[in-house]
Amino acid sequence: MASVEVILLQRVEKLGQMGEVVKVRPGFARNYLLPQKKALRATKENRERFEHQRVELEAQNLKRREEAQRVAERVAGLSVVVIRQAGEAGNLYGSVSARDIAEACTAAGLSIGRPQVALEHPIKTLGLTEVRIILHPEVSIGVIVNVARSPEEAERQSRGERGPAREAETDEEAGFPAAEQPTA
Repeated sequence: MASVEVILLQRVEKLGQMGEVVKVRPGFARNYLLPQKKALRATKENRERFEHQRVELEAQNLKRREEAQRVAERVAGLSVVVIRQAGEAGNLYGSVSARDIAEACTAAGLSIGRPQVALEHPIKTLGLTEVRIILHPEVSIGVIVNVARSPEEAERQSRGERGPAREAETDEEAGFPAAEQPTA
């Protein structure tokens, strides 16, 4: 496999820190790192240009990281509610995606985009799930996503209560056969 050397312009998770020269696959460099301005091709000219701009780039990175840390402190413990239809067993008829979480966070006052939501798999069941939000390559926060069928159910889940919306009132409603009455 061929690889391409790039200079990282910011920290990239699972790859390296700012200023490191790393080898990556050509498609990753061409489709992600270069268009997102996260890296430069590691040519002689680019290495020299990076060294001249290094202090300025590190200062910009430090400023953005401090801003992200202030935002993280301000919204620490954020919890958002997503209302979805679900079956009796608690499985959703669809799923909650990164876009849904980003929209819920924005509505709650944390303006983020879909790429900032680090969601391993779409959420497919009711309940509380902690999702990582990346505010900066070096700063992330945990947001509790409360997936429920109704605002009332979301409120119960946030208090830690479990169970169906209403208890079956009779044995027959609960699925048990009617008890035979003894004859006198």
